Amino acid sequence: MYDVIVIGGGAAGFYGAIHIARQLPGSRVAILERGKQVLSKVRVSGGGRCNVTHAQYDPKALVRQYPRGNKEMLGPFFKHACGDTQAFFEELGVALKSEEDGRMFPVSDSSQTIIDALMSEVSRLGIELHRSAGVQGIEQIPSAPGEDTTRWEIKTGEQVFLAKKILIATGSSPKMWDMLQGLGHRIVPPVPSLFTFNIEDPRIKDIPGLSTDAIVKVVPGKKDTQLGGVALEAEGPLLITHWGLSGPAILKLSAWGARELSSLQYNFKIRVNWLPGYTDLALEDLLLQQKSANPRKTILKTNPVEIPKRLWIRLVEGAGVGASQNWAELSKKQLQDLKKQLLQCEFNVRGKSTFKEEFVTAGGIDLKDINFKTFESKILPGLYFAGEVINVDAVTGGYNFQNAWTGAYLAALAISESLRASADKQS
Repeated sequence: MYDVIVIGGGAAGFYGAIHIARQLPGSRVAILERGKQVLSKVRVSGGGRCNVTHAQYDPKALVRQYPRGNKEMLGPFFKHACGDTQAFFEELGVALKSEEDGRMFPVSDSSQTIIDALMSEVSRLGIELHRSAGVQGIEQIPSAPGEDTTRWEIKTGEQVFLAKKILIATGSSPKMWDMLQGLGHRIVPPVPSLFTFNIEDPRIKDIPGLSTDAIVKVVPGKKDTQLGGVALEAEGPLLITHWGLSGPAILKLSAWGARELSSLQYNFKIRVNWLPGYTDLALEDLLLQQKSANPRKTILKTNPVEIPKRLWIRLVEGAGVGASQNWAELSKKQLQDLKKQLLQCEFNVRGKSTFKEEFVTAGGIDLKDINFKTFESKILPGLYFAGEVINVDAVTGGYNFQNAWTGAYLAALAISESLRASADKQS
């Protein structure tokens, strides 16, 4: 008989198990992980550096990074958020640093530092870790004579575990969602979030690695009723890749538009403003000044705006300007076309790619089925959730991990309080 079984050996599972064991010294806690490796997302996060959290200490500002779950997570973030996560890891001897954009990493720049710290604390607290223990079934069983707590039976391929409480932290696991649906929970169908856009276009072909700040909008087509009036727009660094466009602006757009873009089967049009600081009139004045001041200079070789030179050349070519054409020869139509390339550059998106190895989904357990003070199921008391298994997800930058840390901590607190109260009652 275990006090708590934690299903899922990822960030939320480890964090929850550690805080339960700390709250209840001497309790029997086990983590069941279906794979051979634990903390696999921690390992690949941030390109192997592990983007632990974000230096955002205002809960009201923090929730604005969550397309789904922003209302529900406000209260939890007031109780346990980024500063608490930072303090936890520093207590384990892992110093964190904040980068210019607010993302927080271990000073070592290695995810292994985070993994080692969590593994060491699990070992110190005597938490059992069972690998290759994929859960096949979860069943509620009658409480033992003289006890008022519900018992749980968890079946894996080879073993049966009994527990007083369960914390489910399995991430985006279709098998677990099916199991939970069978237990009466509503599941919001999962769709990918945080993905890059596949685009084949001569204006961005063979210039990967170029990055510049831009505004990106999804342009609704005549038949795009799925957007339902949702204005999908994001601003930030835009990165040209071998397969299309990426970078924070695209990832924000993919997160906020996860469901809508899925309904369009990832075939849609975007409009890029490469010069967010310019109005239409200001840019026209600049181009006319350039024409007046440098009439004999070649347009391709004279870049008057703050975008990478190779991108300027491609956009000038996209406006129909010849390779040897000078500013004096720029026609009114070409000037308008160039202005459009710079401020309203349209691309056809045909598909998506996963951002690095950081696969994130929008979807999971319906938020109405969860008590966000405790992260306990409203359907089945004694069952708790943390992390991506619930319908909460965020933009890139350490926010998805923070959802995992916060939910796991509050679930651990609630589980511990409930088990203590039960023990006091029996004594």
